Amino acid sequence: MKFEVMRDSLLEGLSDVIKAVSSKTTIPILTGLKLEVTNKGLYITGSDSDITIQTFIPVEINGEQVISITEPGSIVLQARVFNEIVRKLPTNDVEIEVTNQFQTHIRSGKSEFNLIGLDASEYPLLPQIEEDRQFFIPSDLLKSIIKETVFAVSTSESRPVLTGVNWQVKEGELHCIATDSHRLAKRKTAIKDLPEGEYSIVVPGKSLNELNKILEETSSEVAIVMTQQQVLFKTGNVLFYSRLLEGNYPDTSRLIPSENKTTILVNSKSLLQAIDRASLLAREERNNVVRFSTLGNGFIEVSSNSPEIGNVEEQIQAEEIVGEELKISFSAKYMMDALKAIDGQDVKILFTGAMRPFILKSVHDDSILQLILPVRTY
Repeated sequence: MKFEVMRDSLLEGLSDVIKAVSSKTTIPILTGLKLEVTNKGLYITGSDSDITIQTFIPVEINGEQVISITEPGSIVLQARVFNEIVRKLPTNDVEIEVTNQFQTHIRSGKSEFNLIGLDASEYPLLPQIEEDRQFFIPSDLLKSIIKETVFAVSTSESRPVLTGVNWQVKEGELHCIATDSHRLAKRKTAIKDLPEGEYSIVVPGKSLNELNKILEETSSEVAIVMTQQQVLFKTGNVLFYSRLLEGNYPDTSRLIPSENKTTILVNSKSLLQAIDRASLLAREERNNVVRFSTLGNGFIEVSSNSPEIGNVEEQIQAEEIVGEELKISFSAKYMMDALKAIDGQDVKILFTGAMRPFILKSVHDDSILQLILPVRTY
């Protein structure tokens, strides 16, 4: 194998693929990246067996030659070492040549590195995916959907299925739901040309966080293909495969209260800042709980106290308070996460009592729903 490639194009490809490589893998070859050169260009693949990312660098980009191929072939190189070498090469022209016994020579300017490669035929193949169940989402919308849900997945491995986000396709909509059993985040999106039928998968939260780093803030379409064991995201020249979580995701629709006793309309930014301030004095070991109560004159009060440090009280003007008086306590972190997901719009909070879950929605947009379980403090 022998080819020349522009260093900046190679680095761009490596920066995506390296996200899939884990140093903790039990399969030694997965600490490497697979480079495969064909007449079309260079394919780079990285995997930790849960996530597999492949990126493609074509021979030409916008009419400019990026790769010149002398001899096609493939090799597996140590991911971290190869990435560091490419980053520090002295010129933009990089030549990579594999000779016998997988000896790999990387030359750039007056610099030459010799690496010991591994046999690419031992590298796991990409998952086989039938592409009949495929639909498209703009990249910037997919980033928003991930940001509005993935923070609520569970970090505990005691119920592995809750460490992922449940994606349900039904009635022309994609419903994305995450819960750690103390809070829930839900986002629904109408999608054109959805495949027939209803189906449901659970995508690991870790995979979605890595995918989010690769996606660009553009309206270009991302193709999504779901199967029983894998989901594939195709964006630009990148293929992102993720293993799915096994097990039945709980039916969360029963958690969402249908009636409410108190409704509050408030500016989410001022509420977020007040809770942020109150949480400064919330006791660490008590999961930073703040208290929230309605006052008779259209104000709400956010407060917190810590016997060793002191207390804080702050009143906020609500735009509207309807229904019964209310005193409730909740985790400041959960409330702040939920408000950040709704992102700067006016928020409607629906309460059904001091010990029942409550709901946050955007006033202008019905597609995002956040649910939080209160904390018993009295």
